[in-house]
Amino acid sequence: MSDTLRCDIQHDVAIVTLARAERSNAFNDVMIAELTSMLAALAQNGRLRALVLQADGAHFCAGLDYEWLLRASEADQHRNFEDALALSRLLQLLDRMTMPTIACVQGSVLGIGVGIVACCDLVVARQDSDFQLAEVRFGLVPAVTAPYLQARLGRSAMRRYVLTAETLPCAIAKRLGLVHEVVEDEVGLARQRDRWLSQLARNGPQAMAAAKRLLAVIEHRPIDDTLLSDIAHRIAHLRTRPEAREGVAAHVQGRAPRWVAGGD
Repeated sequence: MSDTLRCDIQHDVAIVTLARAERSNAFNDVMIAELTSMLAALAQNGRLRALVLQADGAHFCAGLDYEWLLRASEADQHRNFEDALALSRLLQLLDRMTMPTIACVQGSVLGIGVGIVACCDLVVARQDSDFQLAEVRFGLVPAVTAPYLQARLGRSAMRRYVLTAETLPCAIAKRLGLVHEVVEDEVGLARQRDRWLSQLARNGPQAMAAAKRLLAVIEHRPIDDTLLSDIAHRIAHLRTRPEAREGVAAHVQGRAPRWVAGGD
């Protein structure tokens, strides 16, 4: 039983809720370890088709717990290295989940919370949400989240918002690509989440996992013969699998595909 999270499995969807509302869902070492363990377990569940990440309370995530950070500042460099590495591994795990991931965001999102959002595939946010990379105001830098944020926001926006630590309103976050859809209220969050889940349920689970791997592989690579060969191998492999045969046959026959959870 987690002290900082809840996980509810609804059919083939996992709904993970950040549950430290009294601390605005700020991360400490316990929460980092528990979310890492939970995501690792969910990643091994072949029956799941999607993961939803949401939060209790008024705010999605207030970044790192400052009381924990204060204690960490008194620890030696090795301990701080281990803490930072654990946080890095959490973001990498979320970013590499084979199933599609959806973030439902409300209120303020700071620091590591912005990194969590950037690691999700689909993001819907309430219109009064805002985002902030405030690390430099505390003598720190967003090193752990930077690779994922720069991939979503772009280099120019990262320079601005990392160096100024100014608040990024939801509308601008959408324009920059951090957020995909903006809604008015909690009802809108649930509707957009369910709309996406309905769309995802129509797709081949192995195809979506392969698509995520493909997008990660092609990022920042030149379109040369090596990349073309890599892509061709991936297509050839997928076309011969039962899932692809079922998907094509269902389309030709005008019926819904019968996807098999967990593999061929």
